[in-house]
Amino acid sequence: MEKEKEWFENWFDTSFYHILYDYRNDDEAKLFMNNLIGFLNLSQGDKILDLPCGKGRHSLFLNSQGFDATGADLSVNSIMHAKQFQKEGLSFEIHDMRNPLNGKYDSIFNLFTSFGYFNQESTNIKVLENFKNALNKNGHIVVDFLNLHKVVSTLIPEQVIRKKGVDFLIKKRVTESFIIKEIDVTNNGEVHHYMEKVQALDLKKMKQFAQAAGLEIQHVFGDYELNPFDAEISDRLILIMQ
Repeated sequence: MEKEKEWFENWFDTSFYHILYDYRNDDEAKLFMNNLIGFLNLSQGDKILDLPCGKGRHSLFLNSQGFDATGADLSVNSIMHAKQFQKEGLSFEIHDMRNPLNGKYDSIFNLFTSFGYFNQESTNIKVLENFKNALNKNGHIVVDFLNLHKVVSTLIPEQVIRKKGVDFLIKKRVTESFIIKEIDVTNNGEVHHYMEKVQALDLKKMKQFAQAAGLEIQHVFGDYELNPFDAEISDRLILIMQ
C-alpha cells in the first residue's frame, strides 16, 4: 500500500499555496538577503544552499549578487518551475531535508518557517545534523522561524480570505506541541482540504536542538532587518548557527 503523503508534500505542490502566500514578495526577499549577506560578510562566489527554496526567488537573487546558489525543495512542481532559470552558478534540485546533502556549502539558508514540519522532535536534530555535515569550515546556518509567543498572542481562530477567485477558509489552533492551520479551499464550486502543522518551538527548544546537533547559536534576530529578538513583539525568530 502506498504511504500516505505528509501535509507538506500535498499542500506545497498546489497552485493554491502560491496564491494564498503571494504577499511574500521579491522586495521583502531582497531586503532579508542583503542584510544577511552584509552581516555574514559573504564573499563573491561563496556557495549558498537555499533549502527549501520554493520557486527559487531567494536563490535567484543570491545568484544575481554573485553567489553560487543552489535551491532545493521537496515540491516537484516548484523545482520544475525554478529549473527554467538555471544557469552558471544557479541550480535547482529536488531534495528532502531529512536526507543527507551531497554538496558542501559556505552558508545554508532555511527560510520562512521551513523547520519543525515533522511529528518527531528528533527529526529536527537530524535536519540540523544534515546541514552541519554539508557546511564548509567557518560556514553559517540560518534558520528563519516564526516567533511562537507572538503567533499565540495574535492568533485569529477563523477567517476567510478571497484571492484570485479562490476562497480560503482558515482555522488556526495551538496545541501543546503544534500550531495547526486547517485550510478549506473553494475553487470553481469544488472544496479541497489542506493543512499546515508546525511544531510549537521557542528559542529554548531551538537551543536544545542546536546543541544536540553539535551546533552553536551565535546570533538571534527578530525580523528581516536583523533587529534584536524580543519574544513579546518580534515577528520572526532568526537564528545564526555555526
